[in-house]
Amino acid sequence: MKAVGFALAAVLLVVAAWLAGIVDPPGLASPAPWAASQIGSVPTARLDAARAAFASLAVEPRPSKAGYARERFGAAWEDVDRNGCDTRNDVLARDLRGLVFVKGTADCLVAAGSLSDPYTGRLIAFARGERSAEVQIDHVVPLSDAWQKGAQRWTAEQRLAFANDPANLLAVDGGANQQKGDADLSVWLPPARSFRCEYTVRIVEIKAKYGLGMTDAERRKAGELLGQCRVG
Repeated sequence: MKAVGFALAAVLLVVAAWLAGIVDPPGLASPAPWAASQIGSVPTARLDAARAAFASLAVEPRPSKAGYARERFGAAWEDVDRNGCDTRNDVLARDLRGLVFVKGTADCLVAAGSLSDPYTGRLIAFARGERSAEVQIDHVVPLSDAWQKGAQRWTAEQRLAFANDPANLLAVDGGANQQKGDADLSVWLPPARSFRCEYTVRIVEIKAKYGLGMTDAERRKAGELLGQCRVG
């Protein structure tokens, strides 16, 4: 009976968060009238810079995946900064709290920690091993999306740098990352509404930094979300 009670309480908590506009399950927007504007905030200077950068982004009218392969961006999680740790562990060490490292790895391989997931709002206990995939490293601007919107014209070195750029990487809920796939923000947004401003601003920053474009649909959605961002 206790298990049933805990399960019911969890369901009620999720429903309450949905009604309040805190979390949107995929395809199910909150009915709260104020929810559409509650997408979080970034500092004023950063939002102003993102809006200016957004205006300069090129339109990619006919993006194509032709020729794309993950290997075009180098081997996964190389140690590009030569600090002795691969990129995946660098990001885990940055984004997790309560870190425990594998002994004998010079505080490099993350063995355990706690992630406050920005995409879902969940608190996830990470443990290296069979459950490692519960926390994954997401390319905020997916590699396939980058390929379609400019990266196919880059050198191999530029693509390797992009794939390992900490500014474009987040430790996130594995299920949310799988659901997102290579979708741009016109197709997928984090279920946690309060992170959507940060998510949009980060995408604009990365695309501006690397000279990547957007489709018309992506531009419309980005403009809408930047308009809803609050300053804080």
